[in-house]
Amino acid sequence: MAPHHVLKCCQRSLAWIPVIFINLVVGWSYYAYVVELCIFTIPNNAEKISYLVVFHLFFIMFIWSYWKTICSRPASPSKEFCLAKVEKEQYEKEQPDAQQDILKKAAVGLPVYTRTGTGAVRYCDHCQVIKPDRSHHCSTCDMCVLKMDHHCPWVNNCVGFSNYKFFVLFLAYSMLYCVFIAATVLQYFIKFWTHCRRRSVGDCPQNQLPDTHAKFHVLFLFFVAAMFFISILSLFSYHLWLVGKNRTTIEAFRAPVFRNGPDKNGFSLGFSRNVLEVFGDQKKYWMFPIYTSHGDGHSFATRLLTLDPEQIAVGLQINGKSSEDGLASPKHVLGNNINHIEGHQDDVAQTVTVTMERES
Repeated sequence: MAPHHVLKCCQRSLAWIPVIFINLVVGWSYYAYVVELCIFTIPNNAEKISYLVVFHLFFIMFIWSYWKTICSRPASPSKEFCLAKVEKEQYEKEQPDAQQDILKKAAVGLPVYTRTGTGAVRYCDHCQVIKPDRSHHCSTCDMCVLKMDHHCPWVNNCVGFSNYKFFVLFLAYSMLYCVFIAATVLQYFIKFWTHCRRRSVGDCPQNQLPDTHAKFHVLFLFFVAAMFFISILSLFSYHLWLVGKNRTTIEAFRAPVFRNGPDKNGFSLGFSRNVLEVFGDQKKYWMFPIYTSHGDGHSFATRLLTLDPEQIAVGLQINGKSSEDGLASPKHVLGNNINHIEGHQDDVAQTVTVTMERES
């Protein structure tokens, strides 16, 4: 039997096959559209230039957002969520009930408000960290990922807090790329479909084109573009719905559990604020794969936040320290969750209630 690390290496290599496939398809589509269609097939120069300009605009944005999604390393919990050495040793020796007592004490002062289905503190035995809200362990990436949405084989990466905006833009620009190709190729697809066997355009009827090597590329280009557009459209529409509800794919299938029970809309702040959570406040950057999302991935504003009195005191007293990655410290408990929603803060008591726009 091959060593474990050899199998891991093989798995990681094979995981790049979908990415290679997508890049081969995109590379062929570029050649087919630019060379076979625009250069060899379209006779009108004005039409040719206008097609090439718009095509390259969509192509650049598509490739940019796609590789940003691939190359953005998934964000993982900071060291504040790790157990201290003494706590870790004690945790490994105790029974499950006693382990939960250790985790509850360690979680005091951390912005952790979600629980397991049984009400226990969420802890990853593999990574040995208390899981921040909305984070999950990815077995493929072998790490806990902040605000994990899903692991996407087409980008060979986890889609989560660090690259979710890039992923949504990748879907948007890939859909526009496909629909533009399909729309502009359609008239030549019809002409090639009603092909004639003559070799020169001048000898062909007005509604037909010659049966040259470009015919194969144009015909398949339309089919491939239309097929990918239909498949991407449904996925893009679904993720737009998730953005509007401020949910991840995991939360859409399994509602997050808070201290007062499961709430599928627990992180929803109203449509406009939900969009800002992903795309940020500066609208001029929304269409570019540049990181502008709100927060640090460790704490999230909620519609109803129920705190223990001890946690409120700790949250008000702790002066947060900057983490190594430059993000705000997760120990700004009240600051991150309440002050983030301007103009919607009630007096801090045993229960902190934030009134947001009504959810449908």
